[in-house]
Amino acid sequence: MIQLFYCGTLAASLICAVIYIFMWHRHFDVNFTMIFTLVPVACLGYFLSSMAETLGEALFAVKIIYLGGCFLQLFIVLNIFGLCKIRISRWTRTALFLICTALYMPILNIGNGTSFYKSVTFEMGEKSGTLIKEYGPAHTVTYGAIFMFFAVGLAAVIYSWLKKKQVPRTVLGLLVLPYLICVVSYYLIRKIVPEVEFVPLGYVIAEVIFLIIAYRVNLYDVSDTVIDSMVKDRAIGYVSFDFKSRYLGSNSVAKRLVPELRDIAVDELFGYKPSQRKIRHFLDSFKSDPEKNTFLYTFRTAENEELIYSAKVNYLYDNDRRRGYIVTFTDDTANQKYIRLLDSYNEDLRQEVEVKTRHIVEMHDNLIMSLAMMVESRDNSTGGHIKRTSQGVRILVEEIVRSNAFALSEEFCRDVVKAAPMHDLGKINVDDAVLRKPGRFTDEEYEKMKHHAEEGARVIHEILRQTDDESFKIVAENVAHYHHERWDGSGYPAALSGEQIPLEARIMAVADVYDALVSKRVYKEAFDFQKADRIIMEGMGSQFDPALREVYVAARPRLEEYYLSLEQS
Repeated sequence: MIQLFYCGTLAASLICAVIYIFMWHRHFDVNFTMIFTLVPVACLGYFLSSMAETLGEALFAVKIIYLGGCFLQLFIVLNIFGLCKIRISRWTRTALFLICTALYMPILNIGNGTSFYKSVTFEMGEKSGTLIKEYGPAHTVTYGAIFMFFAVGLAAVIYSWLKKKQVPRTVLGLLVLPYLICVVSYYLIRKIVPEVEFVPLGYVIAEVIFLIIAYRVNLYDVSDTVIDSMVKDRAIGYVSFDFKSRYLGSNSVAKRLVPELRDIAVDELFGYKPSQRKIRHFLDSFKSDPEKNTFLYTFRTAENEELIYSAKVNYLYDNDRRRGYIVTFTDDTANQKYIRLLDSYNEDLRQEVEVKTRHIVEMHDNLIMSLAMMVESRDNSTGGHIKRTSQGVRILVEEIVRSNAFALSEEFCRDVVKAAPMHDLGKINVDDAVLRKPGRFTDEEYEKMKHHAEEGARVIHEILRQTDDESFKIVAENVAHYHHERWDGSGYPAALSGEQIPLEARIMAVADVYDALVSKRVYKEAFDFQKADRIIMEGMGSQFDPALREVYVAARPRLEEYYLSLEQS
């Protein structure tokens, strides 16, 4: 009969564990899992104890029983602290675990030492055996520690009931029950029926209560339930990155919107390929101004249906720590189409606004060009550099389009040519003593001059902050920021290499260096075309993109013709 009782409690504990596994949720506290692991272990110990026929078998069963007894109270207390939102440090958790481990060591030594049982013998009855034992000091310490865990857990529940209004009262009430059941089963029922241990029954009832708590607890965690609800919404996409802009992961919706995410490897640097540039721009804009974190992202389906998504950038959190960035795509098509519908009723006004806008854009472009010319006027070594490099970029871009060396859109080509005059805007923040020096720079002066690339990107970002032409803004910032990067990674300011350098900056670099070679500067005379050509060709693959070699060779006659025309005018 006793064996049947222990067998039943073991079976019930395993059933509860299986139910827990079935309802397991990734947001469950690990302490829940440990409770549902240790209770069946303890019940197994009681069952083995009832089946023991020798002293060795009985002692082995005791060790299994106390494996649950020593550690179960710890994980119950840690679970209570978690449910009551009482934070304890990981060092404290580790120390408590080590204490429980130390308490279990004398139990493992039962039969070989006298610290837990001073003496122990085994008497076999008609149906089951009984251990006759004399307790040692370690037994007293172990039970004292178990009582301490019990008192701490109960105190935490009482404190939370009185002080923490955000902790659900249902959960607090349920947390008290396992304690009361264990106390009643160990102290009271044991005195009534001394030949049977009712502790495993108390454990099983406690398991049932913890199942109820586990079922309820996630409903109270707003952050987890909201996240789960949003993840289930197939209209929302997520892409995450670390602070170094390395790709961390994305869901299926994001992969559908940005097909390149299917091919990129986790931890791969993101954003330097043309197809990734727009998402990278979202991240860069957020880094420079976290308030500007919402953008529009247009996507066309296989049926050529246009979908418009709101792309929002926020910090990616791990508990309270910022670990990177997350871009959230939300379908905004209906709202945007509604806006377009409203616009259709104001067609005349829209056309007038377009005319005004075009005029403003022209004024804006003229203002930018004037600003670039003003910056150049401060530099007594590069007169006419802006116009010459702009024409050089135009010639190179036209040759790229003619030869189809790169698959470039018409918009991209227009943006590169338009952005070329802005590449040295950062010199506006370079000190006159450096900028107007009539000779070569010292190392210190050169370091100051190198800051103009980053400053240029910053100035352009501020000037174009409110522009609707996002693609031009990206190209202009890249041209200013990266036109001094080198293919081999030895350039500045970011030491980018290879295709990490945006294509527009690679094109600008060739035109910029070519003009510096064939033009007179305060620190050198102009090189002839042959010497300049030799230097450019030698730099292909180290300073310049080797893919631009054939483009440059094809464009060289027009470049020379252009610079000859300047000499004759």
